[in-house]
Amino acid sequence: MSFADLGLSDELLKAVEEAGYTEPTPIQAQAIPAVLMMKDLIGIAQTGTGKTASFVLPMIDVMASGRRRALMPRSLILEPTRELAAQVAENFEKYGANHDLKMALLIGGVQMGDQLKALNEGVDVLIATPGRLMDLFERGKIMLNGCELLVIDEADRMLDMGFIPDIEFICDKLPETRQTMLFSATMPPVIKKLADKFLSNPKQIEVSRAASTNENITAFKINVEQRKKRETLEWLLGNDHVETAIVFSNKKTTVRQLNKDLQRSGFKSGEIHGDIDQNTRQKELERFKTGEINILVASDVAARGLDIKGVSHVFNYDTPWHPDDYVHRIGRTGRAGAKGRAFTFVTKADAEAIENVEKLTKSEIDVFGKDDVRVELKDAPAKGDKPKRASKPRKPDDERDQQADKPKRARKPREERPREENPGEDRTREEKPRENGPQDDESLVKPRKEKPAKSEKSQPRRHHRDDDDEPTAPGEWNGPQPGFLGVGFD
Repeated sequence: MSFADLGLSDELLKAVEEAGYTEPTPIQAQAIPAVLMMKDLIGIAQTGTGKTASFVLPMIDVMASGRRRALMPRSLILEPTRELAAQVAENFEKYGANHDLKMALLIGGVQMGDQLKALNEGVDVLIATPGRLMDLFERGKIMLNGCELLVIDEADRMLDMGFIPDIEFICDKLPETRQTMLFSATMPPVIKKLADKFLSNPKQIEVSRAASTNENITAFKINVEQRKKRETLEWLLGNDHVETAIVFSNKKTTVRQLNKDLQRSGFKSGEIHGDIDQNTRQKELERFKTGEINILVASDVAARGLDIKGVSHVFNYDTPWHPDDYVHRIGRTGRAGAKGRAFTFVTKADAEAIENVEKLTKSEIDVFGKDDVRVELKDAPAKGDKPKRASKPRKPDDERDQQADKPKRARKPREERPREENPGEDRTREEKPRENGPQDDESLVKPRKEKPAKSEKSQPRRHHRDDDDEPTAPGEWNGPQPGFLGVGFD
């Protein structure tokens, strides 16, 4: 089957051919005819299956005829993150090159001036994140009663980010007669309830089992201690034939620190997370796409929908808290039929999280072992054998004989003073005779001053508690006696 068999216009087929695509993916083959027939649609597909093009391509043909009006977009696409919204906008620019369609991008992190200007001129396709759309709607800068087509992309991610109440509010402001499409990699009960409420007799397309992983991805889990995570990661980056890799972490602080550590170790790495403004994020993604850096450390901001070709490895530096995130994280590799490898680091604290992941995917993740290593490992020495130290080269006999002839350093005699026969007697401190001075000069010898003997009357002997004195009579004072008690009166 080719794209021409799906009922797309000639202008659109030309743009698809220029983009290098000839055959549609399974979800594209099923979704495009349904959208062209103006049916509501539920698409359940894992990432990397061409889900974005399955609604972008038919939307271009559907929106080709019609009139634009100021502040009233004709169609609306809701995306959970700025990166996904920007990526969908790129798809519209690429495939809609031969159509006269006006598109606007409403995302946070950038100034509203250009966005408001585009809305005032009128747009055919509005791609937005719920937060910025709600902000402009509450300010009265946009009206939704002229929207003919709605796409809710990555619905399960919307649920994780808490956007479901905003989506319900937006859907209530749209006209009842509209075409609605909902795409999601998983179908939790809340999303099913949302679909039943806002979709009318939808066609459901499921190209793979919900929450399944790509068959082109070889996944492993590595049991590791928390303090040895970075060491393990650096070893894998250097020994597993890594071309390009994305390293996911649960915390933004870990993303920042890990990127610094990798750069200090000589790796070409960058970072993206929620605290980085939109322009910096786009620059980092562009550096990664062009090959200026080959390792991208990211939070779950980059886990959904980012289509970056040639990602050979994905590393879950932290086991994801939400099992659905595991499916989307490792979906960054193994895209468009390519092979990929995914590693998940599991500590003792992650036992429950990895168990939930395996329950969701209904498959046990293999433990990374020696047979999976891509480099030759050296045999470790036996426990009883100690590694031998490298022996120093022996010096030649002539050099040893020369060292033997060298005079040894003279040591000072240990006892310079004559040993005294009676060490208990009082000694007098004598100065050493100088080499060129008189040796028998008695004036140089300073006799030790004798302390005058203390008289018993001046300082009476103090009574100590531990002295073995005779016991005192009952009623008498047996403690230390102050000196004033011995003074009498005549």
